[in-house]
Amino acid sequence: MSAEAVRRRDVRTPDGLTIALDEGGPANAPTVVLLHGGGQTRHSWSGAMRALVAGGYRVLNFDARGHGDSMWSPDGDYLLDHRASDLRAVVGETRPLALVGASLGGATSLHAVAQGLAVDALVLVDITPHPEPAGIERITSFMRRHTDGFATLDEAVDAVASYNPHRPRPRDPSGLRRNLREHSDGRLRWHWDPKIIGTAPAVHHATVRASADRIAAGAPFPLMLVRGLSSDIVSDESVAAFRALLPWAEVADVAGAGHMIAGDRNDAFNAAMLDFLARHLPVQTAIPATGT
Repeated sequence: MSAEAVRRRDVRTPDGLTIALDEGGPANAPTVVLLHGGGQTRHSWSGAMRALVAGGYRVLNFDARGHGDSMWSPDGDYLLDHRASDLRAVVGETRPLALVGASLGGATSLHAVAQGLAVDALVLVDITPHPEPAGIERITSFMRRHTDGFATLDEAVDAVASYNPHRPRPRDPSGLRRNLREHSDGRLRWHWDPKIIGTAPAVHHATVRASADRIAAGAPFPLMLVRGLSSDIVSDESVAAFRALLPWAEVADVAGAGHMIAGDRNDAFNAAMLDFLARHLPVQTAIPATGT
């Protein structure tokens, strides 16, 4: 996918925020919306977006509110209700439609579908209604550290390396630079609003569990969980509870990957995602574009 193939635009949310979005692929192809995890940006999906566009799909890849190039909420409105509303603004009346959501993005997707967003396929990336508390605590603890930022890019690379010791240290750290902002004091700080971690994780988990219960009570639809076998967020027990609640859903395991599956094993993740979409949302289902 060439740089020229990506169309950058903004979407306005009902409460007046601006959401930064990249669009690629044919306008009349089935649409796949990518939702990144907490503390990430849309750039975490770069490999997946290229693979989807190469496969003939239309892709919408956006920064969640409070992240990346999207606006921060002045009132700290970062509940899943707000994020689901943003997703509906991005999607509009688009069909056929698939959602691919990692962690926070997966929670947002589940909640939006439970609220009535019509989708033709849903891929949850290392998130279930019953995540492991220890893994969640490790993520939130990392996000609460380094609130004073970093003096250099290398310091930020060191922090990420300590969080993901299994992942090789990048030879070129420029990709991480897109997740940082240089402030007036010259220090680099993460490209997300600290207020997003102001709400206790248990509040979001309760919302996700209630949404999953509503989905389970409805008609089955194509749904797949992609789990990193080295994840500390999704365990065997988490998967068992997921299967018990949604027995019609598929589960794909990715070896050699932790919670950040697309970053750890992008090749295996893309293969699992594209196989699922080819079976449930093939490119041949294209319809005239309705716009978003």
